[in-house]
Amino acid sequence: MADRVLVIGSGGREHALAWKLAQSPHVKHVFVAPGNAGTADNGKISNSAVLVSNHTIVTQFCKDHNIGLVLVGQEALLAAGIVDDLRAAGVRCFGPSAKAAQLASNTSFAKAFLDRHGIPTARWKAFTNPQEACRFIISTDFPARVVRARGPAARKEVTIAASKEEACRAVQDIMQDRMFGDMVVIEELLQGEELSCLCFTDGVTVASMPPAQAHKRLLDGDQGPNTGGMGAYCPVPQVPEVLLEKINDAILQHVVDSMRQEGTAYVGVLQTGLMLTKDGVKILNFKCQFGDPQCQVILPLLKNDFYEVIQATIDGKLCSFMPAWSENSTAVCVVMASPGYPGDYDKGMEVTGNSKELGLQVFHAGTTLKDGRVVTSGGRVLSITAVKEDLMKALGEANRGVAAIRFKGATYRKDIGHRGIRLLKQSLGLIYKERHLEAVTGDVLFHQPETSIVKVGGFAGFFDLKASGYDDPILVSQTKGLGPKLQIAQVCKRHDTIGQDLVAMCVNEILAQGAEPLFFLSYFACGKLDVEVTETIKEGIDEACRNAGCAFLGREVAEVTGMYSSGEYDLVGFVVGAVERGQMLLGLQRADEEDVLIGLASSGIHGCGFSVIRKILLMSSLRYSSPAPGSCGDKTLGDILLTPAKMYSPSLLPVLRSGHVKTFAFIAEEGLLEGISRILPEHVSAVLDALSWKIPEFFCWLYKEGNLSVEEMAQTFNCGIGAVLVVQKDLGQHVLKDIQRREEAWLIGKVVAPCHTGSRIEVENLLEALQLSSPQHLLNNAVVESQHQPRKSKVKVAVLISGTGTNLAALISYAKEPGSCAQVVLVISNKSGVEELRNAARAGIPTRVIDHKLYGSRSEFDSTIDRVLEEFTVELICLSGFMRILSSPFLRKWKGKILNASPSLFPLVKDGNAHQQALQSGFKVTGCTVHFVLESSPKAVIHQELVSVKSDDTEETLSEKVKEAECRAFPVALQLVASGAVQLRADGKTCWKQESQSLCHQEEKRACTPPLVALEPPENDVV
Repeated sequence: MADRVLVIGSGGREHALAWKLAQSPHVKHVFVAPGNAGTADNGKISNSAVLVSNHTIVTQFCKDHNIGLVLVGQEALLAAGIVDDLRAAGVRCFGPSAKAAQLASNTSFAKAFLDRHGIPTARWKAFTNPQEACRFIISTDFPARVVRARGPAARKEVTIAASKEEACRAVQDIMQDRMFGDMVVIEELLQGEELSCLCFTDGVTVASMPPAQAHKRLLDGDQGPNTGGMGAYCPVPQVPEVLLEKINDAILQHVVDSMRQEGTAYVGVLQTGLMLTKDGVKILNFKCQFGDPQCQVILPLLKNDFYEVIQATIDGKLCSFMPAWSENSTAVCVVMASPGYPGDYDKGMEVTGNSKELGLQVFHAGTTLKDGRVVTSGGRVLSITAVKEDLMKALGEANRGVAAIRFKGATYRKDIGHRGIRLLKQSLGLIYKERHLEAVTGDVLFHQPETSIVKVGGFAGFFDLKASGYDDPILVSQTKGLGPKLQIAQVCKRHDTIGQDLVAMCVNEILAQGAEPLFFLSYFACGKLDVEVTETIKEGIDEACRNAGCAFLGREVAEVTGMYSSGEYDLVGFVVGAVERGQMLLGLQRADEEDVLIGLASSGIHGCGFSVIRKILLMSSLRYSSPAPGSCGDKTLGDILLTPAKMYSPSLLPVLRSGHVKTFAFIAEEGLLEGISRILPEHVSAVLDALSWKIPEFFCWLYKEGNLSVEEMAQTFNCGIGAVLVVQKDLGQHVLKDIQRREEAWLIGKVVAPCHTGSRIEVENLLEALQLSSPQHLLNNAVVESQHQPRKSKVKVAVLISGTGTNLAALISYAKEPGSCAQVVLVISNKSGVEELRNAARAGIPTRVIDHKLYGSRSEFDSTIDRVLEEFTVELICLSGFMRILSSPFLRKWKGKILNASPSLFPLVKDGNAHQQALQSGFKVTGCTVHFVLESSPKAVIHQELVSVKSDDTEETLSEKVKEAECRAFPVALQLVASGAVQLRADGKTCWKQESQSLCHQEEKRACTPPLVALEPPENDVV
């Protein structure tokens, strides 16, 4: 049955709320009180004259009109407790209680709350005496120039003073008039980029919305007085996902959790005004509902039924109904205001024109109907909202909509959204530009004539292609990043090869079109600038550019505060090359049956393979500083992984321009199969013989250590082939000999008629080649035989949680990786609404809530869990922060199949506060242990991870380090048990299955306690 809904308010926000609700099939009619001209008799929407300031009258109206849901838009009514009164009378209402609404209505309450819970905000102090306030303003060592006060009906006064003297005058004016109460709050004036981040919350779960940015100043260029908002756009460009996640967890979720801990659950919409400062993200203010005009750009992007989201929020079921947002759309809203706003303004001016014909949405605010005409009645009159695929188009459409509407003296901004366009270039950071043009004509350009480049300042420069010998050139460009390889370099603290790698990746890609590199640019972003790191990377780029014969034109270095952790950075390269029009490689149309494939040796791992390698190392006891497997001399794993890609341009350009090569592919972003597939037309396939080239033994190690199939190897890794050329059969040997003068290369396969095996590329003899390339016999006959049989199905795993577990995400991530022997099929929680349930649902894993409070005994509760486990045919159980004690019958049934992690290296540390004991005992090392769960107290250890104890560690910092170690250790232990490498013996001791039974005997002598494997401090070398 459809509901009648009441929306309380009269602005553009309330019109947008009503508009979105009316789209729901669950809503029969929307009343807006008092509403405006836009909500008067508009389809399912109409106005009501009910006196909203009288809560008793509103309650009676709801009962008389069978109202099923009330939305309160006005903050003053929320602060006055209308939600409390309506709920007490049995009326369903969406919004926070009066006590929770103090976050927005009471500045001093909000500031004290933030301080209590360590949530970053501007420095502040509250005063009831104007003289004391002024003394504080003058004496502080920070710019105390924001004056906030609160008056009747939650009216606020905010003054942003240009000087301390002006701030003092504002204090005197406010406190002398007393119209804003007896208290002022003096705040530090923060500098940075301002954002609005909102969320739905049911008091436990937080569902964040896309970030928006409102323009508060009246005039273009952020000039003129402050207003309620002259426009907004959403989402904000260049706010990366990692920063949004930090805002969601460290601010939105932290606020909601802290309110609940203080006994006041916050239910409704919470809006935070944030400032991105050089010291990180800080909260400016709160709103306890959608902001105006933020609401007008956020709701058009909501893909779900708004009514259903509200109901899930009220019912405390938001974790099972997370809202979804349009991913490739941007909304821009431009506000049209009355002349004189935000001061005194005229009313009654007729509004004419129509933007709806342009496909835009016009939300009314300060309008009313008079004799059938729409006339102005407020300061902000209309909000014109456009939704398009990008910011520029949305801004253009919104401005066209404004031009189609007229009323006398209409005031509006034409630059709404231009701040977002600027952010696309500035990355919300402090930009430091380095100009290297003075060096461009020197050794950097040693392969280019000095007359090729003319300096024009900054990064710009003219490149004379004719002076470089080109007659009819085509320009080719490419931009690249290094992805997970950067993370490995940062962990290893080795940055000398990264710059070389970046140049090689870019240059090799344009080589696919036969292009010669001309000049190169780079972009480096970090949280805090480390000159030594940036210079090391620059030197690598310089060297690689010299080897490639191109100019290193310059670089841009951005210090992006709050976006990167210490030691983290990102690096992107951009190259421009040229090729004569007649020498371009045509590519896909030119490969034919019987053509041969020539493969060039790679230098190692590139592209997507690094993500898999990081997971494989996570499953092993190795570190990046461990010796590399095989005959790699004294090199470490980190050395092997950070070997830069080969630069094929110097050796291959003459070959490509000879006309003998049909097409070329650099095997980088994808594995061998996809890399070759993308250069072949659809009417042909290819067959490779893996015995025809040398596969580096490191790939053999990956194959065995990662428990990968030969198909996964070919899909994920280049298997020793860094580039592939397609050549006509009768020219194959000639081209091969030409290449072999400079590069290691082989004839590796041929182009054939389409395969019907499901893959366009077939790699024969890959298993045998991997075996032959392993001089240390990493692959024995048993392994070889097993590969010809179907791979074992993954072990089904259930994870039990209570909402405080920190390992679930790591377990889910591990289970999805190639080579994993386990599959998470179920997550059970004894508490509803916890974050881990939402994470599991996002990963597509079934969830169940089994509330222990509903059962009369522990055995009855455990029996219910057992039935659900049987339903999902679960084979192993992981306890991830599960806070219930399991009964003896349950533990006996699942003996050897339950894993848990403890934050200590028992038996060194007994039960209790392990971190406190580690600090008090003076231990230099602590850690975590993953073990089998048994009835008796002795623990059957599966895997341990060490954490070094520093002199400045506290219980809090040590706890965080151990939690991180648990996230690494638990997946390792699960892999060991799921693969059968570790088992629990009948006597309750752990046994390791090895190729030789002697190792098991050794373990028995050591009471089946495994060696500690993380022998290096994990914070220095983490996978």
